[in-house]
Amino acid sequence: MFFRSQRHHVLPGFKLSLGYALLYLSLLILIPLGALVAKSTTLSLQEFWQVATSERALASYRVTFGSSLAAALINSFFGLIIAWVLVRYDFFGKRFIDALVDLPFALPTAVAGITLTTLYANTGWIGVWTEGVLGWRIAFTPTGIVVALIFIGIPFVVRTVQPVIEDIEAEVEEAAATLGATRWQTFYRVLFPAIFPALLTGFTLAFSRAIGEFGSVVFIAGNMPLVSEITPLLIIAKLEQYDVVGATVLGVMMLIVSFVLLLAINLLQWWTANRHTGRHVETGVKA
Repeated sequence: MFFRSQRHHVLPGFKLSLGYALLYLSLLILIPLGALVAKSTTLSLQEFWQVATSERALASYRVTFGSSLAAALINSFFGLIIAWVLVRYDFFGKRFIDALVDLPFALPTAVAGITLTTLYANTGWIGVWTEGVLGWRIAFTPTGIVVALIFIGIPFVVRTVQPVIEDIEAEVEEAAATLGATRWQTFYRVLFPAIFPALLTGFTLAFSRAIGEFGSVVFIAGNMPLVSEITPLLIIAKLEQYDVVGATVLGVMMLIVSFVLLLAINLLQWWTANRHTGRHVETGVKA
């Protein structure tokens, strides 16, 4: 019985591996975050709340989290379409487009910000039409922030959803059509439940990346207080004014809000995955 309970592991030494993992996470994540929180405790609760809920800080929260949410939602929709096209269709230039998706990973964020600003400014190739013809100003507005966050976040959704779509065989769609399902019913009842957990993961990654983005946003945002100023830029401004405690307070607030949002998304993802697994088990039992 003793030998049967033993499991074979490629990397032996559970306690040693766990110790290294905890040490690594502590040095890189837990200790820095703990120091951030500890620094903010030098203020009283009233002083902390006053700094965290100032008019300029609240405006930066709205811009940061609102733009990040909008960009992540847009990336989720179009990222799913891009991933589907790359998996299900063969066309000329497919490999080029597939490699192009990863470009935001390799491109420095400052270069991306300068490029987007050049394109969407009122004298740029795109801005001259959107602002001059349509009267829609993109650069130096919150809309420009969303554009920058879409650019840096789209690979997270595509690369997360793409392998899941590859695992769904085309015969599944054919079987649904044979049983009389419409295209919408096939997508909604057969394909989307299998894709949704990965899509939610891609949304989470894109949203998380957008919250902390600085380089590509600072050039196209305009950085106007109460209008288009993101929280990371406000933190930098406080550090330049030697207000280290104030910058720490804003960092702690971003940490708290980000943790709560990501925890909620992860719980939703866990519930969705378990529900999907439960449906498969129930279907197998009935069969």
